[in-house]
Amino acid sequence: MEQNVLEGIKLNWNPNTTIALNFAIAFIMFGVALGLKRQNFIDLFKFPKATIVGVISQFILLPCFTFILVWIFDPLPGLALGMILVAACPGGNVSNFFTSLAGGNVALSISLTVIASFMAVIFTPLNFQFWGGLMENTSGLLRQVNIDFFQMVRLVAITIVIPLILGIGFGFKFPILASKIRTPVKYLSIAILLAIIVLAFWSNYELFLEYYHLIVILVLVHNALALAIGFYFSKAIGVSRQDVKTITIETGIQNSGLGLLIVFSVFNGQGGMALITAWWGIWHLVSGFAVSQFFLRKSKQAVTT
Repeated sequence: MEQNVLEGIKLNWNPNTTIALNFAIAFIMFGVALGLKRQNFIDLFKFPKATIVGVISQFILLPCFTFILVWIFDPLPGLALGMILVAACPGGNVSNFFTSLAGGNVALSISLTVIASFMAVIFTPLNFQFWGGLMENTSGLLRQVNIDFFQMVRLVAITIVIPLILGIGFGFKFPILASKIRTPVKYLSIAILLAIIVLAFWSNYELFLEYYHLIVILVLVHNALALAIGFYFSKAIGVSRQDVKTITIETGIQNSGLGLLIVFSVFNGQGGMALITAWWGIWHLVSGFAVSQFFLRKSKQAVTT
């Protein structure tokens, strides 16, 4: 009975909120691109190791281990598909902020966010459909929706790639102005996205209270797994301590705003997917801050010993 109720619910979601979410994500990606410098591109070619490690951690290891986690926990189909969707999304721009707090490599963080966002045009729908189609319960939900691969490609391209290209062009054409507005744009975009997620969550607060026991532990374990993948994989490969911090945060902070947009644009606000994605959007801010403070404390201890 619980499964039927959860899978049948649709979250309260105003169509105007979808428009606002589109704008917020586009604005965020425009702001991220403003932080790019020519040196970022030069460093990518001169020191590609950390970038490659970050990309593998995010687009190969995280979706793969998420599938294993879903197989072990065997949650309801909507919840499982929500976890796979989050894992298929690129890193969120707030990762740049947490990397800065942690004393990580901010230039690498920005570069990874931009590269992952470009790659998301193909890898987000590809990973989502591939891993989601491997299990009977999630593949059945995919078949019900009859998801169009190219619909997701268009959605990601419009909200992520085009604003990135515009931001990069603006930054190179007007470098002084871009430098002045970069910080205000970053904090304003984060505030707008957080406000949309919190308002969406608050308008469905009663649903969350009813089903929190199905959601909270899944997101907590999933997010901890993402952070662990970034940390241990980058450490095993042997990148610098600064880069380990960056890759850990980049893997653990996902673009849940894009995930929500996909849920409401493609899946018509499917209950289990929406609740998982919305709670991810709130929880990874808590875990991101905690991890950045942990890294910062460790760095201070290393200096004093």
